[in-house]
Amino acid sequence: MINAMVSIKRERELDLEDDDEVPVKIGRSSEDRRSRHCPYLDTINRSVLDFDFEKLCSISLSHINVYACLICGKYFQGRGLKSHAYTHSVQFTHHVFLNLHTLKFYCLPDNYEIIDSSPPGDIMFLLVQRFGELMRKLWNPRNFKAHVSPHEMLQAVVLCSKKNFQITKQGDAVDFLSWFMNALHGALGGTKKKPSSLTKVFQGSMRIFSKKLPHPDLPPEEKEALLLKEEYQEVMSESTFLFLTLDLPTAPLYKDEKEQLIIPQVPLFNILAKFNGNTEKEYKTYKENFLKRFQLLKLPPYLIFCIKRFTKNNFFVEKNPTIVNFPITNVDLREYLTEEAQVTEKNTTYDLVANVVHDGKPTEGAYRIHVLHHGTGKWYELQDLQVTDILPQMITLSEAYIQIWKRRESEDDDNHTGA
Repeated sequence: MINAMVSIKRERELDLEDDDEVPVKIGRSSEDRRSRHCPYLDTINRSVLDFDFEKLCSISLSHINVYACLICGKYFQGRGLKSHAYTHSVQFTHHVFLNLHTLKFYCLPDNYEIIDSSPPGDIMFLLVQRFGELMRKLWNPRNFKAHVSPHEMLQAVVLCSKKNFQITKQGDAVDFLSWFMNALHGALGGTKKKPSSLTKVFQGSMRIFSKKLPHPDLPPEEKEALLLKEEYQEVMSESTFLFLTLDLPTAPLYKDEKEQLIIPQVPLFNILAKFNGNTEKEYKTYKENFLKRFQLLKLPPYLIFCIKRFTKNNFFVEKNPTIVNFPITNVDLREYLTEEAQVTEKNTTYDLVANVVHDGKPTEGAYRIHVLHHGTGKWYELQDLQVTDILPQMITLSEAYIQIWKRRESEDDDNHTGA
């Protein structure tokens, strides 16, 4: 009888520990932030979960205040400092638990409630979880493995993209980048007006000046009359961007005296002139033609360039092999900003940190990437599982497709690029 009373008293103490005993004291704002952005949700293993078992603690066999570990599927009592669930969390680094009575989720040993911020049934949030898991594995300083497999991340891409991007079939890097960034932005709660952690890093803004053009087959007199109408006057609008598309000059069709196609070269600043506010380019739609010019309003911390190498028509995909000559460091974009933006934007100098290259034919080519290692200032070339050193001078000779530039924190920062 006495032992039973002691057992009941102990169970009540364990029950009270859940409400009264919090191992880590944190502020309300910090607790709310962690509750809605728990970093361990992707560790849940659904394949081992079975809630048809009797709700008993696997150690004390008590049915009071039982929690299910969502990583291994076992049941434990309490979540206070001396509880079995707390001990299990510390010993096996299992962090996500479900209260089988209240159906609330908790993270141990930090002991805060997990509030799911994703909409019910939102499969796109799986992409965020898998991507976060991959990044933590990749940058874990205590990871004893020499490599990290991205197969779970790739499976999430196949599922969330509805098989538009597949593991067994090579896709277009720019198409994937555009879909991936917009998918992450939406899954993180971002909208056109509401920013996300992704847009804070990559999103800039620009002004677009657009003017409708008369049909080219009309007589000159009729064209002049139409240009006076309000419909054909220039209109200014503002738009955000996650990357800038740079247009290459048309590749030559004729061969040189050695019967070889001439591979032209163009400086980066020539194709960046698209955004100086003066360069006009004609854009054709199904029914109408427009003349547009662009000027930058805001520069993001990380700026992405997508060099338009592929042109699609009704029959085939054509690749432009033009080589873009670009410096590795010290690219100043101040002249492409509006006058008011030049006053507000303090740092406008960028250094290259990654360069994605496409080699070969449009449908049969392969990708490789050049990445800067910030710690040593050295450049490395990655292709599949092969990693080799590369000189910065060799990077500019490649058919660059996607480039990522990092803005300098100050004009005196050289970022140790090794150039």
